[in-house]
Amino acid sequence: MAGALTTIGFDADDTLWQNEQFFRMTEAHFAALLADHAEREHLTQRLLEAEKRNLGHYGFGIKGFTLSMIETAIEITDGRVPAETIAKILAAGREMLRHPVETLPHAAEALEALAGRYRLVLITKGDLFDQERKLAASGLGEHFDAVEIVSDKSEATYARIFSVGGHDPSTAMMIGNSLKSDVVPALDAGSWGVYVPHDLTWSFEHADKPDAHPRFREMADLSGLAALVGEIDG
Repeated sequence: MAGALTTIGFDADDTLWQNEQFFRMTEAHFAALLADHAEREHLTQRLLEAEKRNLGHYGFGIKGFTLSMIETAIEITDGRVPAETIAKILAAGREMLRHPVETLPHAAEALEALAGRYRLVLITKGDLFDQERKLAASGLGEHFDAVEIVSDKSEATYARIFSVGGHDPSTAMMIGNSLKSDVVPALDAGSWGVYVPHDLTWSFEHADKPDAHPRFREMADLSGLAALVGEIDG
């Protein structure tokens, strides 16, 4: 159907640029710092529990992750974690915030092909300053008509963003690597949901694939996005 799409939303982390790999690297460093107190698997589980527990307080992002590492270190050592170890955890968090942005293959080309033809919106969770930094460093910002840095991604979030300008969510598409955050709630809002898997995805973001949903699509990478959009848009 011609004119089926007006708005295309993109997730940022692990959809347009690398993100989770830096969390995994820091997590490994954290485990090494506390190797005398807990096995890595146990420590990783305790850290994940702390992260989930703290989402309502700190939100998503590096700062909340760093605070959760400190909390876990205190718990694992029964409050005896050395100040030097805390300092190293804080330094690791700052290093994550300074890490260069690595855009993913085909991201720039996909945006260039669609910019000007559709309203492109970046929709991302995470720390405001860090996400703004990454967008600026990525060189992709010029392609977006709007940027939404949100505390969570829900059906209501997508319904609000995709209704801007008098449009209907049914004329929107959301693209991302998280079934839980990017795809399923967008489908629930009446939009299209395109799943682009990443090799590393935080376990908190896992969900079942909505394979039976008529508006669900899956792509190996962003190289075929323009063709898919053209097919849907008629």
